[in-house]
Amino acid sequence: MEDLLKLVEPQTPQLPEYTVSEISFEIKKFVETTFSRVKIRGEIFGAKRADSGHWYLSLKDPNAVLSAVIWKGTASRLGFKPEDGLEVVATGKITTFAGKSSYQLVIEQMEIAGTGALLKLLEERKQKFAAEGLFDPAHKKPIPFLPEVIGVVTSASGAVIRDIIHRVRDRFPSRIIVWPTPVQGEGAAEKIAAAVRGFNALPRGGIIPRPDVLIVARGGGSLEDLWPFNEEIVIRAVYDSEIPLISAVGHETDTMLIDYVSDLRAPTPTGAAEFAVPVKAEILATLQTAQSRLTNGINRYFEERRSRLEGLSRGIPNLEQILAESRQKLDDRIERLHLAFKNMLAGKQNQIAQTSLRPYHILNIFEKKQENLKNLAFRLDSVSIDSVLSRGFAWVRDNRRQTVYSVAQAQKSPSLEIRFIDGSIKTKTERKKNETLQGDLFDLFSDGAVSDRK
Repeated sequence: MEDLLKLVEPQTPQLPEYTVSEISFEIKKFVETTFSRVKIRGEIFGAKRADSGHWYLSLKDPNAVLSAVIWKGTASRLGFKPEDGLEVVATGKITTFAGKSSYQLVIEQMEIAGTGALLKLLEERKQKFAAEGLFDPAHKKPIPFLPEVIGVVTSASGAVIRDIIHRVRDRFPSRIIVWPTPVQGEGAAEKIAAAVRGFNALPRGGIIPRPDVLIVARGGGSLEDLWPFNEEIVIRAVYDSEIPLISAVGHETDTMLIDYVSDLRAPTPTGAAEFAVPVKAEILATLQTAQSRLTNGINRYFEERRSRLEGLSRGIPNLEQILAESRQKLDDRIERLHLAFKNMLAGKQNQIAQTSLRPYHILNIFEKKQENLKNLAFRLDSVSIDSVLSRGFAWVRDNRRQTVYSVAQAQKSPSLEIRFIDGSIKTKTERKKNETLQGDLFDLFSDGAVSDRK
C-alpha cells in the first residue's frame, strides 16, 4: 500500500533560489533580449515634456496601458509633438526598471497611425478654434498694397526663401527681413510662434524696421511634416499678430489651421510673394493709361467749352463796335472836362486880377456893414424905456412892480410907483371917495396912457 501511494504522489521539483536583484536582472535580460525591437500601436495618454527635454507618456488600448519614454535626441527628430488622444505606431525596445518592478517602452521612432487619426485630431482642433472666433473673417486685416518691408518666417536654408526673394525682386523690389526657424520636428511650433511675436514686438522707427506684412512659409511635405502649423501656439500667435500675415504652407492642396487664422492664404510660397507686392511694370502701365485718359479728357473738355463759346459768340453784337462808341463818348467827356477846367481857371484868374487892381473894394464892404450896424443901434435905442421917458412920458407900476395901463388897475393897488426920466416917486391910492382918487389920477392917466403933463 505504501509503495502504491509513492507512485501516485507528485514529485516536487527542486527550484533554484534567487535574490531580488538576481531575479530582476534575469527578468531584465529576458525582456530586453526577447523584446529588443518591437513596434507597438496605441493611443498616447498622459504625455508631458520634462525640463530636460525628455518626453514621458503612456500608450494604451481598451485593455492595457504601457509606459513609454522618448529621450531628448529622439524627440527633436519627430515630425510632430506627442499629444494626448493621438494614435501612433511606436518603434523601440522594452526595458525594465528594477527599482519599481516596472517595465517601459523606450521609443526610438514614432509616427502617427495613419492619416485618418491625424485628420481626426485636425478636425477637432479646427472646430475648437472656430468656436473661439479665431477664424472669424471680421478679424482679418487687409494686406498693404505696396509694403516697404516684408518679414518672412521660414527656414533660412531651404528653397522657399530663395523663391520668395526672387519673386519679390521680379515684381516690385522691397526690403525683406528673414527670421529663420525650423519648420518641422520637435520645437518647430514654438520657434515659429516666437518669430511671429518677435516681428510684432519690433518698435516703429527702430534699428530693425518693423515689417508692413509677414509671410509664414514652408514647402510641401507629409501631414506629419506640416503638423507644427496646426499647433495651438502657432495659431494663437498668428491671431494676435498686429501685422497683416500671409500663410504659405505646403502645396496648393495642403490646408493647415494657420491658413484659416491668417489674413490671407497663398497656395505656395511663390504665391505669397505675388500677394505681398504688385508688379511694377503693371503699375507703370496703369499710370500711363490713366495719364493718357486724363490728358484726353482735359483736351476734350476744353474743346467742348471752346465750341460752346464760339456758338454763344454768334449771338453777341460786334464788340469792336461797342468799344468804339464807348471810346468816342470817353474822348468827348475828356475834352469837355479839359474845357471846364480851363474856363474855371480863367474865371479864378480874372477874379484874382480884379481883386489885385481894386484893393479898396474891401474897405467899402466894411464901411457898409458898419453903417448898417449904426442904423440898427439907433432904431433899438429909439424904442428903449429911457428914450420914451426922455420925451416926457412916465412909467407907472403897482406894488407888485407890474406895469399899470388903466385907472381900474391903479385902483386895485394900495400904492403906485411912478418913474420919470430923472427918478421915481411912490404914492398911495387910499381916499375917502373913489371919485377923489379918480380925479387926482386924471392928470396921470388918460385913456390908459401915461400923460406928459407935470
